[in-house]
Amino acid sequence: MQTGQYPWRIRRVVTVAIWLGFLHSPSRAQSPPTYIGSDVCKACHEIIANDFKKSAHFSVEVDKGTWAGKACEACHGPGSKHAETAAHEDIRNPVQLANAEADKVCLKCHLNQSTFSGRLRASHFKNMVPCTVCHKIHITPPSTLVVRRMAAINEQCAGCHINVWAQFQRPYHHRVPENAMSCIDCHNPHGTLRVRMTQVFAANEPGCLNCHGDKRGPFTFEHPPMRLEGCGACHEVHGSQNPRMLTRQAVLFVCLECHANIPNTPNPGGVIGVVPPAFHDLRSPRFQNCTVCHQKIHGSYVDRNLLQ
Repeated sequence: MQTGQYPWRIRRVVTVAIWLGFLHSPSRAQSPPTYIGSDVCKACHEIIANDFKKSAHFSVEVDKGTWAGKACEACHGPGSKHAETAAHEDIRNPVQLANAEADKVCLKCHLNQSTFSGRLRASHFKNMVPCTVCHKIHITPPSTLVVRRMAAINEQCAGCHINVWAQFQRPYHHRVPENAMSCIDCHNPHGTLRVRMTQVFAANEPGCLNCHGDKRGPFTFEHPPMRLEGCGACHEVHGSQNPRMLTRQAVLFVCLECHANIPNTPNPGGVIGVVPPAFHDLRSPRFQNCTVCHQKIHGSYVDRNLLQ
């Protein structure tokens, strides 16, 4: 019977047997481990091999590159000694490596990608969170349905960022728990040159403005916090007890954090509340809702006082 007529399982067993006989030869006893190819790995790790075909990393196996036909050993190292002994200490397992060593394995291929431009400043790097904590190496999670993909991402992030996930349970929040958006819509998990690994720093930059495009500007008359502090100056970015995700329970108190000039000594005969020479008197109810008049609080094209 010709070799091509053997069932595939028998062919794999024969391949492993040939390799074991070769590895036990006296001339190979003390030689360093060598590369043996993915077919030998499949003989024992059949389930992993089948999952690996669904992974984006499988392109390493089929591409005509350095690791063609040796994709397993691209991450796990030479496998000849492990094929001989079947001992876990004779093969490299990135999941069990120290965090820095695990990152080195991934960065052999992914080092020069744009997603890592700010990794050295990212909190994941500073806290020694390796790639293998978030990424499944052998299989890529289903991503055909956007809702399922967002749910998987949010579940992954919430596993570590429990305090942030609790903020999303407040009455007014971004629609992350509903899986209408995901954490990576605002954050770059691999790192960024901006603070808190977020994609927004101030006005006219990506992040919040990807969705809230009507606040983008540029405006003829800008509200300074939009340029200097960003949306977080007035809004709780994940979730809030207050309407419109404000940092205070009423618009009045948000505005007064910057526009207050309340004197230490009460002055019954004068104006109390805002920066002079304004005529507002906060003791009057008609001045206690700033956005009744100042409706263009993000910026205006026609009025420097941000009126309607």
